[in-house]
Amino acid sequence: MTDNQASQDNQDNPGMDDFTRKYFYFLVGLVLVGFIWWLSSLDFRAMEINDLLEADADVAAYPYPFRVISLKEGVAQLGSPRSAQFSAIQALRIMYPDLKKAGAVSDEMMAAQDELARVQSHVGKLVKSQEDVNSVRWVLDQQWLTENGAQFF
Repeated sequence: MTDNQASQDNQDNPGMDDFTRKYFYFLVGLVLVGFIWWLSSLDFRAMEINDLLEADADVAAYPYPFRVISLKEGVAQLGSPRSAQFSAIQALRIMYPDLKKAGAVSDEMMAAQDELARVQSHVGKLVKSQEDVNSVRWVLDQQWLTENGAQFF
C-alpha cells in the first residue's frame, strides 16, 4: 500500500479507530449500567407518598419538610427533626430562630412543641392511611438538621 492509498483509506473511513470505538462502547455501557442501577434504587412509592404530604396544607406550612425516606415491606421510614439523640427543643430552635433565647419551659417553646407533636402525628396518620403501609418508623433527619446549622458530636 502506498502512502497515497493509506491516505485515501483514512479519508474513506473518517470514524474512530478500533481501540477508540471499543473504549467508547465500554464507557456507554458503563453509563447505562449506572443509570439502570440508579433507577432501580429510586423508591417511586415513597415519592408518591411525599407528594401526598406536600399536598396537605398543615404539613406544607410547617417549617420542617416531613418526608418518607423509604418504604420496605410495609414499613415507612420517615425523617424527623427530633429523637433521643437530638431534642425537640434543639430542633425547634433551628426551625424557629425566635426561640433561640426562649427557655425550655417558656410558653412559646411549649406551644412550638405542641405544634411539632400535632403535625408529626398528623404526618404519621396520613402515611399509615396508605394501603401498603403497615407501620411508621421515625428516624432523625441528620442531613436536614446539618444543612440548617445543627452540629453533631
